[in-house]
Amino acid sequence: PLFHKILTTKFLTISGWILISSTLPTDYWKVSSVDGTVITTATFWSNLWKTCVTDSTGVSNCKDFPSMLVCRGLMISAVCLGFFGAILALVGMKCTKIGGSETTKARITCLCGLHFILSGICSMTACSLYAHRITSEFFDPLFVKQKFELGAALFIGWAGSVLSILGGFIFCFSMTEGFSISNPLFSWHFVPAHQTYILPEQMFWREHGKEAEARNYIFNSSGQQVGEKQTNEQTKNKTL
Repeated sequence: PLFHKILTTKFLTISGWILISSTLPTDYWKVSSVDGTVITTATFWSNLWKTCVTDSTGVSNCKDFPSMLVCRGLMISAVCLGFFGAILALVGMKCTKIGGSETTKARITCLCGLHFILSGICSMTACSLYAHRITSEFFDPLFVKQKFELGAALFIGWAGSVLSILGGFIFCFSMTEGFSISNPLFSWHFVPAHQTYILPEQMFWREHGKEAEARNYIFNSSGQQVGEKQTNEQTKNKTL
């Protein structure tokens, strides 16, 4: 079951990383169209790198889009983190011969999950910032320029982010669980208590031994008093 869980988690994370990576070259992060009386006369679209307009004949006119440096950095970081996370996932798998002991593999796999979580967070942050700018301009009544709508690339990026974060958490928790089961740090051994039978005479001596010794009493094996010990002074008096 643990092996199937690892494969499923790896499929989720790799799928999320592919979706995140596919948003970088995708054109339609935001899109808008100018409709004529019969056909669409022009389509405006933008991504992380440029903003373009395409007329009805399919000819595009583009210019650089210089104001998305934060989103660009976050998306590139997300792709790089996902790439290194995929490599660490291969190293941390138990079926591979690299990575060292199971303790080292468990740590590598948890680090892999952390990479995918950070990758998903970076991608989701970038897509959310881009979408926030679009929606704020769209619902602003004082904004008189061309208004855009959310493009397909944003939804692809959000989906990839969710898969990466979900797979990263599953990686961390599943591998920690498997490692703790196979290699416990502490082992508890419950040893049953030994029962010992004590004779009545032994019990008597346990309870009254010190008292008898203090009072110089003499008892037989059955616990009955048979006499009194004589001190040194009493022995000297009898001798005299």
